[in-house]
Amino acid sequence: MSKEYIQIAFDFDHQEQFEMLVAQLSALGFEGFNEEEASQGINDGVEMANELGKGAGHCKTYILATEFEAKNIENELDIIFKQHNLTYSKSIIKEQNWNALWESNFEPVRVGNFVGIRAHFHPSFEPKVQYDIKITPKMSFGTGHHATTFSVIQLMESINFTGKSVYDFGTGTGVLAILAEKLGAASVLAVDNDDWCIENATENIQNNDSKCIKIKKVSSAQQDAHFDVILANVNRHIIEANLGEITQSTSLNSILVLSGLLIEDQEDIIKLTTYYNWNFMKAKPLNGWVSLMFSR
Repeated sequence: MSKEYIQIAFDFDHQEQFEMLVAQLSALGFEGFNEEEASQGINDGVEMANELGKGAGHCKTYILATEFEAKNIENELDIIFKQHNLTYSKSIIKEQNWNALWESNFEPVRVGNFVGIRAHFHPSFEPKVQYDIKITPKMSFGTGHHATTFSVIQLMESINFTGKSVYDFGTGTGVLAILAEKLGAASVLAVDNDDWCIENATENIQNNDSKCIKIKKVSSAQQDAHFDVILANVNRHIIEANLGEITQSTSLNSILVLSGLLIEDQEDIIKLTTYYNWNFMKAKPLNGWVSLMFSR
């Protein structure tokens, strides 16, 4: 049976308003917030994070149609957007139509000279990047376009992955797991709770000739193994619910990277990690979002 998603598209007036909308819509179950600058969209070959966050913009976000109907979410949407004096448009995206949709919209992403993320039909990056990753995003989150993924990649450049075991919690497209292997990880466990993400990440891992990544569907963060580096690019609610189990799966001197967080979440998350004996190392803020790195 074909899976259908509901796409909600809307314009926002300023970054603070957008952050509030993301928090409210995430609480309803929406995911994959794809931002575009209202007037220009994504510039050719340039990470949109360089352009966003300066004012008005456009966003598309998604939720399973079955979940949308079961939770009567449309009434909640009407209330939320009325609060912000905004309107939205709703459309149905069938699973078989997704490839055509992302091929028409997906532009390459470049994180300096460090990482390039592109589709299979895009040419290689010029000037060249250190690590070239090919992604077919489908409905999964994690193409590098969003500030959260972009800033995690920036933090990963400062981490020594050589010979390390890595846990990618909430892998989405698998892009961070793929990069971890390219950076020298000896083993990577990439997990998600969504069948579509598992399917998509598996395809992307194969397309990048990755050899040491294991994909697993999970309902929680708990694992029997211990890891040297943990990547969790999810959201505040999921981090708060799973940080204890994530911590139990760490080794001495482990590194933890948390993302999917708004700037205003930073202080609370640092307090929470302190409770679990993590030491705050650095923050990478970008366009109202922030990625945080910790050590033990």
